[in-house]
Amino acid sequence: MNIDWAALGSVFGVSLVVTVALVGLFTLGIVGLAKQASATRDGGPAALVRTGAYACFALCVAAVAYGIYLIVA
Repeated sequence: MNIDWAALGSVFGVSLVVTVALVGLFTLGIVGLAKQASATRDGGPAALVRTGAYACFALCVAAVAYGIYLIVA
């Protein structure tokens, strides 16, 4: 049995980076929705904050959909 350690390490590294990025993006969406209430109360740009949060969630959905596509195809 011959294990390609370089390929295994590459897959691990890419998976780790993508996972951290996806969790970070989702966290930004959650924080954006949490800040929307304070932005509305303070008279700030609530629509801009909400749009940014929804964009973060949309990117998360796109990344997950692309991952499913790669698994199925």
